[in-house]
Amino acid sequence: MEKRNNMPLWCSCIIMGTGQLMYKQWIKGLLYLAVFVLFIYFLITTGITDIIGFFTLGTVEGDAWLGIEGDDSIMMMLKGILAFIIIALFALIHYSNIKDVQSISKKLSEGKEIPSFFKAVSIFTDKKFYVVALALPVVGVLIFNVLPIIFMTLIAFTNYGGDIVPPKLVDWIGFDNFKKIFVLSDLKATFVRILGWNIVWAFVSTFINYFGGLLLALLLNKECVKGKTFWRAFPILAYAVPGFITLLGFKFMFSYGGPINYYITRTGANAIGFLDIDAGWKARIIGILVNAWISVPTSMLLATGMLSNMNAELYEAASIDGATKWVQFIKLTLPFVVFSTTPTLITSFVGNFNNFGVFYFLRGGLYLDGYFLASDTDLLINWLYNLSIDNNYYGIGAAISLVIFIITSVFSLGTYVNSSAFKKEDTYR
Repeated sequence: MEKRNNMPLWCSCIIMGTGQLMYKQWIKGLLYLAVFVLFIYFLITTGITDIIGFFTLGTVEGDAWLGIEGDDSIMMMLKGILAFIIIALFALIHYSNIKDVQSISKKLSEGKEIPSFFKAVSIFTDKKFYVVALALPVVGVLIFNVLPIIFMTLIAFTNYGGDIVPPKLVDWIGFDNFKKIFVLSDLKATFVRILGWNIVWAFVSTFINYFGGLLLALLLNKECVKGKTFWRAFPILAYAVPGFITLLGFKFMFSYGGPINYYITRTGANAIGFLDIDAGWKARIIGILVNAWISVPTSMLLATGMLSNMNAELYEAASIDGATKWVQFIKLTLPFVVFSTTPTLITSFVGNFNNFGVFYFLRGGLYLDGYFLASDTDLLINWLYNLSIDNNYYGIGAAISLVIFIITSVFSLGTYVNSSAFKKEDTYR
């Protein structure tokens, strides 16, 4: 008896759906069987070839003069990734098939009624509606988010780029691209310089943007300020203008023919190259200030919402105890606002660390001596763009993107886990 009960389970382990068919669950069994047949068909027609191609990245190099089409290494990599995703999805479905047979067997042994297919679907959608609702979005995330991330990660371990682009064959080279970044003299020197400036830029920009918005919100929150609606709306106008238009406007303002140099030359002085090739820290400071002009309104709106939830009785009690305005800010306002906005603060830091637009629109396209395809204002994301898009160093660019991901993810997770927003979640409830 036990052997006969185990037979459907063993049959479903080998061929999906057969266990359900043996228990006379016809619709469910046929659906599982159809998935199994389609998967076998996929493996026979393209799946196995795609998996092999993923590891080899092609064996026949194309030649237009000889009429040889050849293998496209990048497409073979993408097809291989898709094949692995399909195999993973099939494994999940196969697992659900086995669990379903076990569930049916358990219900029969307990003398319970096995629900029909449509009733089982109704029960499932009722109890696990979130699974049904999220199924399509999850598939979309896999295709449009996970697949490109996996692809870019794998590109970092190939020699794709430079002269080696299809129809030439691309090969796996392991960690050679990372070795070039950290060992090769030109790349190493550029990477260290840009990384140092990138970290300074991210911290300084985040600090100015965050506390600039907070101080502006505190100022506009005072009762003595008249026309609060107007003053709050004014910074939003700067935020409402598309960022790249603002950046191009500031680029013109600080150019040799812009209004700032016009008034400087009217005084008899020489025009200043604020964004010139030898501008140095002048260009960096301008970038920080322009970024603040764009970002401070967002911080102000966020801080305004936080301040409206502050308990006024705390300030009254603090005043009675003799606390000054500065002490109230340090002990009451700042901890509450930072606690409430820690995730946003981390997001702001990561956004500033990867802020591509500021220096691309202000000073993009400049290459300085001592830098490999970069300038002294470029961030890692700008250097990545210069390497990959402008100069076809896709493999090295992908390796740099992985380094950026590791830096930002370690900082974000480390900061959040050690913040009061995570450790003292019930403090301000």
